Amino acid sequence: MSSPFGPATGVGSLPGTDPAESVRLVLGELPGMPHLPELPGRGAGADMVGRTAALLVDLAVDLTPAGWRLVARPGIDQQRAEEFLARDLDALHDEAEGYVGPLKLQAAGPWTLAASLERTRGERAVVDPGARRDLAQSLTEGLAAHVAAVAARVPGAQLVVQLDEPSVPAVLQGGLPTATGFGRLPAVPAEDVERELRAVVEALPVPAVVHCCAPRMPLTLLRRAGAAGLSFDLSLVQDLDAVGEAVDAGVHLLVGVVPGTDATLPEAKATASRVQGWWRELGFSAEKLPDAVTLTPSCGLAGATPAYARTAMTHLREAAKYLQPG
Repeated sequence: MSSPFGPATGVGSLPGTDPAESVRLVLGELPGMPHLPELPGRGAGADMVGRTAALLVDLAVDLTPAGWRLVARPGIDQQRAEEFLARDLDALHDEAEGYVGPLKLQAAGPWTLAASLERTRGERAVVDPGARRDLAQSLTEGLAAHVAAVAARVPGAQLVVQLDEPSVPAVLQGGLPTATGFGRLPAVPAEDVERELRAVVEALPVPAVVHCCAPRMPLTLLRRAGAAGLSFDLSLVQDLDAVGEAVDAGVHLLVGVVPGTDATLPEAKATASRVQGWWRELGFSAEKLPDAVTLTPSCGLAGATPAYARTAMTHLREAAKYLQPG
């Protein structure tokens, strides 16, 4: 079986509101590893947390002025999120007919989800081990169903699920604000974070990538949790030993090398040279680089202009060509 990773891919979000147009764009610009685009510009329910809530099984959420909250029964906000997701799957079915190769899906990971959802009464779900467990189980079941739904629509796809975990550093460091905003929630022990993330990763039917573009990403913890791939902003990762250990363990690296918002980009060859220099600093042979690394934006592109988003994806595809042998 060939690798489920390609030379370049997106992180997830894009500007715009048209799912069919976005799928066509990704298929055209990132043909080696397209992803199912997320379009938060459509509003509540298309954001990362609302979109993931649409996957949950036997749990309901609603939107309050303070954000998403667990509730007893689904309301209009969750229904809207489910409708957005259904339209995205229809667009994927229509536009990706006949596609064969790697295809990436994204959802909030269990810790970011628990950090983002308030319980019906009280604090964020992240402080409650029982609520975390219920959320993680519901998410795992929902992701398995999502994978099956995509596989039915694009039978030639080799699917990978990306778990977005931007909140993990704050969870570990006690940096999450309380619901009132006046205090900080207590830090969660690293062994709990690793164990509960591993339970989700190991239960998924396809390989899991864990993405975190926040500073102090705990690379070693995420690797030990069983991630098949680690996705990060190259400029934020300083621990080369942890990166090297991941490569030695066979973990794929999805390396963010272009800004997620509008910027003047260098020549694609210069980006490739930067990655090659970093790889040499890690101490690995150049021949190993193409199979070990996928180029990505540093984070989602939802905050970019449509023109820049296209340019960034083109840049990644072209830069990746310079990393190939010959």
